[in-house]
Amino acid sequence: MFYRPTWAEIDVDALIQNYRYVKNKVHPKTIIPVIKANAYGHGAIEVMKALVHEGVRFFAVSLLEEAIELRKENQEIEILILGPVLPSQLALCEMHHIQFTLYDQELADEVLRYPRTLSFHLKYDTGMHRYGFTSEQEVIKLMDAMMNTPHQLIGIFSHFATANEQNDLFFQQIAKMKSLMEHLPYLPPMIHLSNSSSSLRYEDHFDFTSHVRLGISLYGLSLDEDKTGLHPVMKLKSKVVQVKSLHPGETVGYGATYQAKEVERIAILPIGYADGWIRRNKTGMVEIRGQRYKIVGIICMDACFIKVDDSIEVGDEVTLFGGLISTDEVARRLSTINYEVTCLVGARVPRCYTKGGIS
Repeated sequence: MFYRPTWAEIDVDALIQNYRYVKNKVHPKTIIPVIKANAYGHGAIEVMKALVHEGVRFFAVSLLEEAIELRKENQEIEILILGPVLPSQLALCEMHHIQFTLYDQELADEVLRYPRTLSFHLKYDTGMHRYGFTSEQEVIKLMDAMMNTPHQLIGIFSHFATANEQNDLFFQQIAKMKSLMEHLPYLPPMIHLSNSSSSLRYEDHFDFTSHVRLGISLYGLSLDEDKTGLHPVMKLKSKVVQVKSLHPGETVGYGATYQAKEVERIAILPIGYADGWIRRNKTGMVEIRGQRYKIVGIICMDACFIKVDDSIEVGDEVTLFGGLISTDEVARRLSTINYEVTCLVGARVPRCYTKGGIS
């Protein structure tokens, strides 16, 4: 139940179609849906449930908190934490049957001393230089050490720095990962390197991998110009709650930054920067009744102002993105990427899950 007429509409059919589209492209490899950051703002629990119904049994998140939240909802799925886990948190990973990422020697030493079985993936830094072991020798030495322990090495993975470009670094990372595979004392069940862009465009380069991680494209978005086969999953919506008339010289909002030059109608929406509709959106547009209308004045914490015509009334539905105005358009306005736009949508904005939106 929610009371304020502001919500994010999540199209479950679009989500499933995106999953199936990529699954068909990368077959026979297995997809690991990435549902970190509340499924990029789309709602991790509901996304997980929809994909479990589709047959998915392995998910990736970024944080231990995210993993535990999923585990409380489903005891059967496999969960991998892609981000850092502290030595003091190993017992929680064991307790909740969560796989974690082993990325440096300090954590590895703690794992080797841990008396009971842990399950983990090794991360190899092939050029992103974020997390991961930086040399083949480190990885091989650790794998040898783990052979005499109760622990389970489930997978080895790396992460592209330039996944949507075929540049020198991209091919260097592939070559470095492939070289590691050729020198390992044994291969774990899961080898994964690709993310959304590389899975869709370059998967034929990765004959040595078994799995692909699917993040932003699961939600119908991409950094690539070609988005064929992908359907955006989220629409951010609100409703007009009041319409006011401004006379010439009158202003609206904090700072009195917008001044009417003639008689104007201003619609007020109950959404603002506390919802992720940040102040830099003040130069943008929204969609009402299939038409674009300009945002005016400074966006408030809980409200924003739209210059409208006589056709707009209280109660009219407003689409801030996901219709005529795409997430990519909002991202360009904010000088960012579409990932950030959906992740910005705040927790107090209810997610409403719909079906039947894709034919």
